[in-house]
Amino acid sequence: MKKISGIISAVLTAAALINPAFAESGALTASSSNAKIAWGLGASSDAYGRPLDAVNAEAKYSEKGGLFVGDAEHKRLWLTFDEGYENGYTEKILDILKEKNVRAVFFVTYDYAKDNPELIKRMIKEGHTVGNHTMSHPSLPDCSDEQLHSELSELHDYIKQQFGYDMYVMRPPKGEFSERVLDCAKQLGYTTVLWSFAYYDWNVDTQPDPNQAFEKVTSKLHPGAIYLLHAVSKTNTEILGRVIDNWRENGYIITPM
Repeated sequence: MKKISGIISAVLTAAALINPAFAESGALTASSSNAKIAWGLGASSDAYGRPLDAVNAEAKYSEKGGLFVGDAEHKRLWLTFDEGYENGYTEKILDILKEKNVRAVFFVTYDYAKDNPELIKRMIKEGHTVGNHTMSHPSLPDCSDEQLHSELSELHDYIKQQFGYDMYVMRPPKGEFSERVLDCAKQLGYTTVLWSFAYYDWNVDTQPDPNQAFEKVTSKLHPGAIYLLHAVSKTNTEILGRVIDNWRENGYIITPM
């Protein structure tokens, strides 16, 4: 028991150094439900076109620091990219975002940040948000309290030390989370960002047809949209400029996070 107590104490101390609010909470999240939720969206939407699953999750989990979709009152959206590894397209994506004067969110893993420091520096320099996608990309509900804390805090520390940047948003790998995961992230000062739009863009060997992808991405436009795109996608890179133009032509503002 003394050994376990010592481990927990060390974890709590490390957490408090990152975020004083963690020290005030006094504990990890053992009392929170750890039922795994594999995030996905059904076909049903509200009157504004927002996916009902995202609307309901926002109502249920926003107090725990979850963000699934924005409000219906404003024609705004967020553009986010997941960066598990580099496939040669991020530089072009950044070029397009710079040309269009758009700020996006890039969720990176430790390996990505370590292998692509110049891209991380450019993201930060050009005003994009760098988000925490964990050290090793595990399913976070499967992690112990100590592992969960380490997956987030060690990457936080690395990005801070190497790039002088404090991350404040995170995305759970595979979209798998639980109330315990949300609570731990919130205690560490993070908002957990899921999405209200995603599509089959991640398989580099089976890329979507650009025109079909453009239609799919633009037809699902809705207030408060959180778009998840994968930066490994050749198709996403090809259509990104047209997509941004379409969003703006429909009166939407692409909002920094």
